Amino acid sequence: MRETLRDLLDLETAEAYALAVHRLGLLLPPLEALENEDWGRDLLMQRLQELPDERLAAVGLRRATDPEPP
Repeated sequence: MRETLRDLLDLETAEAYALAVHRLGLLLPPLEALENEDWGRDLLMQRLQELPDERLAAVGLRRATDPEPP
């Protein structure tokens, strides 16, 4: 059975941050800064969008624009 990948944009900020920092090794400002600043979520999502599809899929994610796999 094929695992369904989740859209990046469906993630809450804290969940996206945990995946980005702890599973994908991205260097980001503290979560509190990202949650409390207007630019915070945008920066987080931008950094995730920059990753190759294979790295996103490895943690169960896909770009919001990707079609659902058959």
